[in-house]
Amino acid sequence: MSRSEITVDLRALARNVGRLRAVAAPAEVWAVVKADAYGHGAADVAPAAVRAGARGLCVVTAREGAALRQLVPRGTRILVMGPTDDDDLELVRASDLEVAVHEPDAGAGLRRHLKIDTGMGRFGMRPEAALAASRDGVVGVMSHLATADEPDDSFAREQVAQFGDVADRFAGAVRHVANSAAALRLPEARFDAVRTGIAVYGLSPFEGDPADDGLEPVLSWRSHVAQTKTLGPGESTGYGRRFVAERPTRIGLVPVGYADGFRRGLTGTEVLVDGTRRRVLGTISMDSLAVELEDEPAGAPVTLLGDGIRAEEHARVLGTINYEITTGIRADGDRTDRCVRD
Repeated sequence: MSRSEITVDLRALARNVGRLRAVAAPAEVWAVVKADAYGHGAADVAPAAVRAGARGLCVVTAREGAALRQLVPRGTRILVMGPTDDDDLELVRASDLEVAVHEPDAGAGLRRHLKIDTGMGRFGMRPEAALAASRDGVVGVMSHLATADEPDDSFAREQVAQFGDVADRFAGAVRHVANSAAALRLPEARFDAVRTGIAVYGLSPFEGDPADDGLEPVLSWRSHVAQTKTLGPGESTGYGRRFVAERPTRIGLVPVGYADGFRRGLTGTEVLVDGTRRRVLGTISMDSLAVELEDEPAGAPVTLLGDGIRAEEHARVLGTINYEITTGIRADGDRTDRCVRD
């Protein structure tokens, strides 16, 4: 029996892409598959997203893009959103990649997307710099929204309006600014294409229930109870004695820990043990965690993600976002097995 197994459901991913296509139409859907598809496995996810109707893929490095070029039809656009330098040029050209450029004169001789900083304060050029840039090789104009996932969307709408004023000056260039949150909630942000990452994987950009937006989680993570024991009053489990039993307490030891991506701070979160929600007790160890049990036996199945246990729940316990939950899972076949359903 393996320590744990990640399952990636490409059918659910295809339904998510279909949902996003319906919401964003007539804009194209470009799937963001950086960071190994947010921990889901880009080599499987990217072709599946394209088969489901995504017209483009977005990565951060030229190496990511080049690896995917061999897996998708040649006509699929692959945009490198991170900075590229001279060492990347041969790979970009050979792999027919497009590049985001953050300075007006960058990317000469390449298919360029001018990235405009409309308020994110990261990579990008001022609007006036974009307007002064050469049109040579410009196939796209883009920006990134800072607050599209927040209840107050006023700043996001200001960004969209500012972006539109500049992007409309580039006839024939594809205009794209919407992330998952904006694709779902801000119709005016959709323009010609939407760059959807978190929603493709059935995770909520709003930290809520993905089902509220018609999305299905793609990734599940399961393990098992490897050993059971009963703690007497005053006995503890885990480093630092963060859980001390006040009464006789049955616990189960699960062979998954923070080295696998189940973060050390997830004490108190819930998982499923044999279909019932159970509390995680004590400090998460590098290679194991403890759960509170009733009469579940050793060998009982444990669901860490999936079957109603959502990444958004774990993220709330950690005070972070669901992105960090899935990108942090180590599914390399060494510690954790990986299964793909298509």
